[in-house]
Amino acid sequence: MKQALVDDTEDVSLDFGNEEELAFRKAKIRHPLATFFHLFFRVSAIVTYVCCDWFGKSFVGCFVTVLLLLSLDFWSVKNVTGRLLVGLRWWNQIDEDGKSHWIFEARKVSPNNIAATEAEARIFWLGLIICPMIWIVFFFGTLFSLKLKWLALVVAGISLQVANLYGYILCKMGGNSDISKVTASFLSQTMFQTACPGDFQKPGLEGLEIHQH
Repeated sequence: MKQALVDDTEDVSLDFGNEEELAFRKAKIRHPLATFFHLFFRVSAIVTYVCCDWFGKSFVGCFVTVLLLLSLDFWSVKNVTGRLLVGLRWWNQIDEDGKSHWIFEARKVSPNNIAATEAEARIFWLGLIICPMIWIVFFFGTLFSLKLKWLALVVAGISLQVANLYGYILCKMGGNSDISKVTASFLSQTMFQTACPGDFQKPGLEGLEIHQH
């Protein structure tokens, strides 16, 4: 009888690490400051543009304010929030021969490190995708309403935010330059993962996969 009890307990394993990792990944926000500024500048630019268009009297003041917010958003998303919230980074460098290279990095998944939280990843990608769509709506609204003085500002908003979206999609997709194919796949995947957050997988925190163009 004693031997039978020993045999029954030999194959039992308790993996507390996976439970801890799952609990961590489902934690709401790990980087609250980075998450806040990931949305703050881009949402502020949109709100300021709408308010200036409706109530503003100084075109130059509104133009400069919105452009400044867009620039701060581009810098913070490209250099800070992408690295902290989803473990992705992209930039351009010039080699010794004067050739330009685009570099896309994604942190490798590691069982020894805990992945970024699901809430942060959803906020990052939804903010990265939805805000450029809003600027595209502004673009057509500007054309149809013949408010062409705002056209340059709207184009700047589209350009800066689409540039970040393009760079991070390439990071996520392993540096594949065929953006027409990977974008549709990635956007549909992101929307599905938002509806089913439990299946969302994000890069880990050890090492970097580097892709150059």
